[in-house]
Amino acid sequence: MKIARLRADILAGLTSSFALVPECIAFALVAQVNPLMGLYGAFFICLITALFGGRPGMISGAAGSMAVVIVALVVQHGVEYLLATVLLGGLIMMAFGLLRLGKLVRMVPHPVMLGFVNGLAIVIATAQLEHFQRDGRWIEGNELYLMLGLVALTMAIVYCLPRLTKVIPPALAAILGVGLLTYFLHLPTHTLGDMAKIAGGLPVPALPQIPWSLETLQIILPYAVLMAMVGLLETLLTLNLTDEITESRGHPDRECVALGAANIASGMCGGMGGCAMIGQTMINLSSGGRGRLSGIVAGVMILLYILFLSPLIELIPLAALVGVMFVVAQQTFAWASLRVLGKVPLNDVLVIIAVTIITVLTDLAVAVSCGIVIAALNFAWQHARELYAESHLEADGSKLYLPRGTLFFASTTQFLNQFDTANDPEHVTVDCRHLSFVDYSAIAALMTLRERYSKAGKHLRVVHLSERCKQLLKRSGMHPA
Repeated sequence: MKIARLRADILAGLTSSFALVPECIAFALVAQVNPLMGLYGAFFICLITALFGGRPGMISGAAGSMAVVIVALVVQHGVEYLLATVLLGGLIMMAFGLLRLGKLVRMVPHPVMLGFVNGLAIVIATAQLEHFQRDGRWIEGNELYLMLGLVALTMAIVYCLPRLTKVIPPALAAILGVGLLTYFLHLPTHTLGDMAKIAGGLPVPALPQIPWSLETLQIILPYAVLMAMVGLLETLLTLNLTDEITESRGHPDRECVALGAANIASGMCGGMGGCAMIGQTMINLSSGGRGRLSGIVAGVMILLYILFLSPLIELIPLAALVGVMFVVAQQTFAWASLRVLGKVPLNDVLVIIAVTIITVLTDLAVAVSCGIVIAALNFAWQHARELYAESHLEADGSKLYLPRGTLFFASTTQFLNQFDTANDPEHVTVDCRHLSFVDYSAIAALMTLRERYSKAGKHLRVVHLSERCKQLLKRSGMHPA
């Protein structure tokens, strides 16, 4: 059983490494840096997170979401400032994990997760369309037909091979099979070598050649914070998704610390920053990769491609990798979310659609932030509407109110509307045994209520407050009685 597990991880890691190369090269070109920087970043980030991270089976590398963030920095200040930004971003990531803030991912609602997954699936698929262009123009004629045929063949192998055998991961078989076909038949199709030459030497540790001053910090800090937040968000959401697929539980804080250390190592050795990559993670998981070895193999293979195997890797046809990524996009998309659109509340449907669209049009960080805000506002609105109060006259002529629900910023108006200050008797009691105070707005509402009764010449008494509520009231200088 152990041998079978090791074999599955090794083959899955090899498959993931093939998929990492073009993505990292493409992201390096997006960031306007040498493609080797993307590959060095992939090596360090993939290897270190696999060794020390909190989610075995997850693949990390130089990610496009982080490449987009630093384009302006590279254009204005150069590559050395990028490396310093990666270092500082890594420190922020480590601090995030050491402060145990990884648990914040639990605050991402499920509809936001569905929108995130669907949006990324669309982004993965549409990103492959650039391989159907040459010099900004769509390919046509025989070149287009050959490209489409090889992509279709790759997808057919990935889908059909598991019905025949599970000895070899279907994505690996498809890449190698289509690669050998194009090589021996001398088919005129574009390969990885047409994107960039990936031969290079060992990465050498060195501090970025920049002035270490407060002025430099002011330049790189905003980019470092944004890079860290985007990287952490994408990593934690991918970790969450991996947990669901593998039916196991990762350790988000440990993953954040490992990701930070990996980015620091990458920045020290001339590599780009990075984070978890959902496409490559899906390839790894679907290929049987579940342990740390799969990520270790993927990272080591990236370095071997740079040092020794670049002539072979550069022969891999882009069509094979495009076909595999199309399958990944199809498998990543949460098709079940389409079936439940008419069965879940309209607010959740809007969150799913909004996050999906925003992910495609802008970026992941903006989309998830918007999704959380929409979901939070919906939650607040629903809870505010649920607050109500029962009331009745007591034997002594006083009136008792028994409010139920949660008192917070969105429900204060609803709470105050439950009381009839003008017509109530001289003595009024508010029994808070079923009322929860959440924030200062709740305290302010209670203070407003007391002032209203005081102006009307009536006495308000508040009873059965929880200990937490009493503490909140005492801090504000207001006593319950």
